[in-house]
Amino acid sequence: MTFPRFAGPVWSLFRIVLGLLFACHGLATLFGLFGGSPSTGGAVPVGTWPGWYAGVIQLVCGGLVLLGLFARPAAILASGSMAYAYFVVHQKSGLLPIENGGVSSALYAWSFLAVAALGAGPWSLDALLSRRKKDAAPAASQPATV
Repeated sequence: MTFPRFAGPVWSLFRIVLGLLFACHGLATLFGLFGGSPSTGGAVPVGTWPGWYAGVIQLVCGGLVLLGLFARPAAILASGSMAYAYFVVHQKSGLLPIENGGVSSALYAWSFLAVAALGAGPWSLDALLSRRKKDAAPAASQPATV
């Protein structure tokens, strides 16, 4: 049994939760919130490679995905950063994510790749802007009457 009428809202909710959780990682890394960075227990010093830059990507891309604004490019960048984290940090400890502690990185990478492929869904700023653009296009193409 399928529920196509719920597919759009459920996808939007998935994207919103994904973006929120990812942004929380960025807040933890950059500002020491929620227990801080797992590696330091506090904020990562500004400019520290790769942790601080990963935190910026997490906060900015997580926020954009949460809002559904420029969701596809933000999701591509977020997916790439999580793939980098998986292969550089976790892969050397074992082949499978369950062995090397990379389950979160792998899930984030694949989840963001899905958002990049499928878009933000109907409950997003991208969808709102697209609807406004479509509504404005017919009005702009008609000649002005005097």
